Amino acid sequence: MTRNKTDAKAWRPATRLVHGGVLRSEFMETAEAIFMNSGYVYSSAEEAEAAFDNSKPRFVYSRYANPTVQMFEDRMSLLEGAEACRATSSGMAAVFAALMCQLRTGDRLVSSDALFGSCHFIVAEILPRYGIECVMVDGRDLGAWKKALAKPAKVVFVESPSNPSLRLVDLAAVSKLAHEAGARVVVDNVFASPLLQKPLELGADVVVYSATKHIDGQGRALGGAILGTQKFVVDELQPFYRHTGPALSPYNAWIFLKGLETMPLRVAHASGTASHIAGFLTTHQKVEEVLYPGLASHPQFELARRQMSAGGTVLSFEIAGGKQGAFRFLNALRLVLISNNLGDSKSLATHPATTTHQRLGPELRAQQGIPDGLVRLSVGLEDVIDLEADLAQALATV
Repeated sequence: MTRNKTDAKAWRPATRLVHGGVLRSEFMETAEAIFMNSGYVYSSAEEAEAAFDNSKPRFVYSRYANPTVQMFEDRMSLLEGAEACRATSSGMAAVFAALMCQLRTGDRLVSSDALFGSCHFIVAEILPRYGIECVMVDGRDLGAWKKALAKPAKVVFVESPSNPSLRLVDLAAVSKLAHEAGARVVVDNVFASPLLQKPLELGADVVVYSATKHIDGQGRALGGAILGTQKFVVDELQPFYRHTGPALSPYNAWIFLKGLETMPLRVAHASGTASHIAGFLTTHQKVEEVLYPGLASHPQFELARRQMSAGGTVLSFEIAGGKQGAFRFLNALRLVLISNNLGDSKSLATHPATTTHQRLGPELRAQQGIPDGLVRLSVGLEDVIDLEADLAQALATV
């Protein structure tokens, strides 16, 4: 039994995240089934041949497709408003596959410079090894985008809001410039989540996620997702995906299906708490700057209001005293945990300069807005009063 896809498209997001993409077996289970098999059997040699020449599409190998993984992909497509989705084994697998499947030697990629450390490594070091020209610009500067895209390009890659400096890219304006330059726009939307920002509606072509973050949001499983048009997924992504093997485990896909059911509740709660915490930190004498798109003091607040429905679950703030002050603060926390993950039900704090962005070096970190006193806080589901009290007592030690 499957739901009518026309009905599913009429549902609102919260309903889609509970019922979308369900593919029930003959046993008519309520919760989605976990199909942990690697292979599939055929009733005849002719049926196997038809499966492999695509004259009779069906599941042939779980590295290519799997019923549980397909349910997750279909539900993500409904949520994002995309024609197709492929799930991957991690968020970084999603980023790399989304870029590499469409780039060739001699192609040109233009990227925002404020990127997660591993994304920066792909753009700055891995892609150039294959003869791909990679240009990085200040993502906030439309003039820099215009200059970089005055020449033809194949791909534009952006992260907005960026990790950890919460810089935004004007997705509509940059997408227009990119398309005029012949480029396809790939957006890493992990900080905003599929609920708070819709890159495809703003002009982007491909959206990537680490499903490890808000989609699971409970620290249980690694995974990723790539969403775009059916043509892009089938013609460009699928051959790369099938033959390089970044497939998602069916068990992890099942965890993500369960996570999607509660994601609206978790993201709404955490975003509301993050907004309160950001306001509290702006008044604290030990905090030199608070970076949060939902604050009127954010330099791109008006842009955030145009393209995001809320400020999100993550904020960053600079503590007086540089690295020593930041470490003193982190080591004094009693409730908030020190971890480099984010988008979790537990509040997590990290020091980007010595963890996620350590390998960039001081000059690049300064360029990306990551001073030694910066702390990134991913707000979870705890009571806001308890979180504020923990942050206050830790700041008192600085």
